Amino acid sequence: MRPYLDKAAADTWKAVTAMSPVIAATAAAAGVSVAETEFIKVRASQLNGCAFCLDLHSREARAAGITQQKLDLIPAWRESTLFTEREAAMLAIAEAATRMPLTEDAVADLEGARNLLGDEAFAAAEWVAVAINLFNRVSILSEHPVRPRDAEGKVLK
Repeated sequence: MRPYLDKAAADTWKAVTAMSPVIAATAAAAGVSVAETEFIKVRASQLNGCAFCLDLHSREARAAGITQQKLDLIPAWRESTLFTEREAAMLAIAEAATRMPLTEDAVADLEGARNLLGDEAFAAAEWVAVAINLFNRVSILSEHPVRPRDAEGKVLK
């Protein structure tokens, strides 16, 4: 078992986690809702295969008011009419920021998201995507475990 990066380099982890409230405040100031940020975090975590972050952000998405139906349909968001234009823009940003290098389709998605959101909200959403990709990589490399939970989200012993 590899060391947890957050424990092995505590000062580095402290610096990395210090950016989260700054990015959240930037997103809020730009009019990006908590639910919209959770769409980004869930989609990036799905694409990266980060079980720890997916578990965490699925719970936080529900707490932010995202329905279970929408959470279930995120992998097929392009085939669904349930997502608003803004939600679709957030999901497109998550995908583009996670799947590198950028393809022509991703560039077009980003341009569409930017046109819809405006520069400030668009940049804030991209920062959310950049951050969750970093956290995904830390959790995957550290092999952070997912603890079993009950229906209310409480950790089972």
